[in-house]
Amino acid sequence: QVQLVESGGGLVQPGGSLTLSCKISELPYPSPRIGWFRQGPGGLRVQVACINMVDGISYYGSGLEGHLLISRDQAKRSVSLQITDATSEDTAIYYCATAPLCKWPASDFQNWGQGTQVTVSS
Repeated sequence: QVQLVESGGGLVQPGGSLTLSCKISELPYPSPRIGWFRQGPGGLRVQVACINMVDGISYYGSGLEGHLLISRDQAKRSVSLQITDATSEDTAIYYCATAPLCKWPASDFQNWGQGTQVTVSS
């Protein structure tokens, strides 16, 4: 079974940047999409970005392109999520998971990691 492990969370000041990493035990065929989700306090788990491990085509949640940058490293079997110009709205637990297509709802993604906490505060 494919295993995903998130890391890189922590405390970041408003306006700062942070890069999260999702390590993948093996390339998830036939589900080669890796999605990043976040869940704020008391909120729903929402997809913020997604990438196709095969061709690198990426997708972003509404209004998040330019604020977030998703990238993949096939050799290292990892997917990164860079948060730039962080705001309090970025405070959440960030998760990565796999699916055949990025447009699938969160409930259909699989192989969830344990999550990594990001807190934006001065």
